[in-house]
Amino acid sequence: MARDFLKGRSAAYGTNAMIATSHPDASLTGIEVLRRGGNAIDAAIAASAMLCVVEPAMTGIGGDCFAIVARPGEEPIAINGSGYSAAGASLEAAGRHSLTAITDNDPLAVTIPGAVDAWCRLHERFGKLGLDALMEPAANRAQDGYAVAPRVAHDWAQHAGRLARNAATSARFLPGGKPPRCGDTHRQPELADTLREIGRRGRAGFYDGAVADDIIATLTALGGPQNQDDLAAQAADFVTPLSGRFAGYDLLECPPNGQGATALLILAALEDWAPWKDAKDPKLRAHLYIQATKQAYHLRNLGITDPEAMRINIGEFLSEGSIKAVRDYCQAPAPQALAQIAPWETDTICLSVVDKDGLAVSFINSLFVPFGSTILAPKSGVMLQCRGTSFNLDSTHVNCLAPRKRPMHTIIPGMLMQNKKVVMPFGVMGGQYQSAGHAALLIGLLEEGLDLQAAIDAPRMFGYGDLVQVEANVPPEVVSYLTEAGHKVETVATPLGGAQAVWIDHQRGVLIGGSDQRKDGLALGY
Repeated sequence: MARDFLKGRSAAYGTNAMIATSHPDASLTGIEVLRRGGNAIDAAIAASAMLCVVEPAMTGIGGDCFAIVARPGEEPIAINGSGYSAAGASLEAAGRHSLTAITDNDPLAVTIPGAVDAWCRLHERFGKLGLDALMEPAANRAQDGYAVAPRVAHDWAQHAGRLARNAATSARFLPGGKPPRCGDTHRQPELADTLREIGRRGRAGFYDGAVADDIIATLTALGGPQNQDDLAAQAADFVTPLSGRFAGYDLLECPPNGQGATALLILAALEDWAPWKDAKDPKLRAHLYIQATKQAYHLRNLGITDPEAMRINIGEFLSEGSIKAVRDYCQAPAPQALAQIAPWETDTICLSVVDKDGLAVSFINSLFVPFGSTILAPKSGVMLQCRGTSFNLDSTHVNCLAPRKRPMHTIIPGMLMQNKKVVMPFGVMGGQYQSAGHAALLIGLLEEGLDLQAAIDAPRMFGYGDLVQVEANVPPEVVSYLTEAGHKVETVATPLGGAQAVWIDHQRGVLIGGSDQRKDGLALGY
């Protein structure tokens, strides 16, 4: 499809290496690492660390990380760097606090941060440059200050009220009592010291010593159950990715506790299904896609959690019976009620890298809700995530709170393969939206013939429970059709998520990078 130079942006092209991130500082950091002889893993870790500084609402070292890595000639591998609940976290503990749900700023919401452990395990297995060199660009920016980018400023202002709940958080993130504006300079000197400590000591620089003491002291003061043993026990797992077929390609996703299987289920239901293949009207396609998403998410909520606690295996989740359930729901005469809450606003960062040797990584890092729990460990500058809000307090629910358990997780890296070659590492951010986002991106790219950047920029819709969220640029005729079909449609004020991807054109020896216009970032290659 020819580029419309009056709309959007061009994709980036390169022949040696490519990185796509949601912030210019992170993309530039990754390119500099690659030019210095680092590989894709080195670039991803350094860029993610930078994003923990310059996009503080979206990610942080107090959060979680997942990645899929593919090296030529080897089977792709994934890492699950999500945190467990504390050993003392339980339904009984929630009962003592008289909780009916885990709110984002309750200490029970803070699962043990898994990102730094995952970074260190990836670096040990794949990295080339020293970890200290990878942490230093982010540490410098945290110490010396960075200019707040437009989307970052927007997100900051949206969550100023939440940041004001905690005195230490307010002091660091609401200077003068207000969120920084676009172009203001912000500093995080405590975080700079912590990043350098990680660079010097690796995993021990976070999970042991002064940083760990600060995290535990902060949570203990709030009545949290976390202790030093919980931090010491945190460990990421290398796992085999799940795989599904769509439009002649193999899509790789991380297994549970992530929701990647939900993306596979949506696409499996639509793949080679006559009502979908025969649907030429964009309005009808939108309806079927939304219906498929709603039912797949419904099944997700019933089945996906920590794999040690799942009551069905992943084969059952992706079975013909599940596919039939999705298709049957798609063809219901009117949207049927699903007992689910509407999605809350969440986001994250994802990035994609391919290096000169063909090593490819899809990498995602998150605090869950913007600014996570808003609980800041003040001496170390670590903002703590609130992934525990995903736990259910109903003891009969598969995803109920329990000690040392990983909750159902929304962040999912993606990898597209063909003939056992990597074609595209990619990610679509946006909390709950991500599985639907993976499906939408691949439909646009592989079925509708959009180029990479256009597929990323295309208007987004998200059907979840009884609600359909649409971006403001979704065509009015599509919105009217969905409303007449019985959907409750809501136009969102903030765009749905973001995406970063690198397409590998093996035939021409070219890398094509796409970066979402909904964010501040860009793709850079050389």
